[in-house]
Amino acid sequence: MGVGFKELLKVKGLDIAELKGKIIAIDSSIFLYQFMTTIRQRDGSLLRDSKGNVTSHLSGLFQRSINLMEKGLKLAYVFDGKMPELKQKEKDRRAKLKEVAQQRYDAALAEDDIEGMRKYAMQSVKLTSDIVEEAKELIKALGLPVIQAPSEAEAQASYMVKKGDCYAIATQDSDSLMFGANRIVRNLSLLGKKKKYKTLSYKKIKPEIIYLDETLNELGIDSDQLIA
Repeated sequence: MGVGFKELLKVKGLDIAELKGKIIAIDSSIFLYQFMTTIRQRDGSLLRDSKGNVTSHLSGLFQRSINLMEKGLKLAYVFDGKMPELKQKEKDRRAKLKEVAQQRYDAALAEDDIEGMRKYAMQSVKLTSDIVEEAKELIKALGLPVIQAPSEAEAQASYMVKKGDCYAIATQDSDSLMFGANRIVRNLSLLGKKKKYKTLSYKKIKPEIIYLDETLNELGIDSDQLIA
């Protein structure tokens, strides 16, 4: 869900070459939302095949995976399981925002407002069960592991990093630190750009890494205090 303490974290720049040969646990929903949001036609419509099936998620997943694999990274994709009850209220809030965005998209469509259509289409993204299952099949076809978390993928991936099964978790959120992940990698992409929130423009980005122990030392606290 994301915790609002990013300004407190000790963040370092990262060259993707430094991750060569290392296993990276990926919070899959983060990647899929990125692809479904950004890989679209000019009017905001998703990419589709000749039969009308959505392919935006597959196109993005394939390209990013093979690019990272070519750099020597070992990817392990982790998928969400059952949502915690405490998160239901936030899920409902986000669902209402998507409904509003869909209504605004319909209005833009009626007015042939191309810019508005693209803007609101990106804000109404939903990950259906079909999209998730198709992503899993593609990952398996690439010879990569698919890990099904019992609950939140971020918690499962953090546990894998904490145990030493993976070097780091690739995610944009900071929750993983409270789950005990030793390392978080952000902006794991070779494109060097990221869409600005609720806009059609992009900003330049570089991969970053956050070390839990360095962050705690910098703040002068322990893990329990971080959670508090």
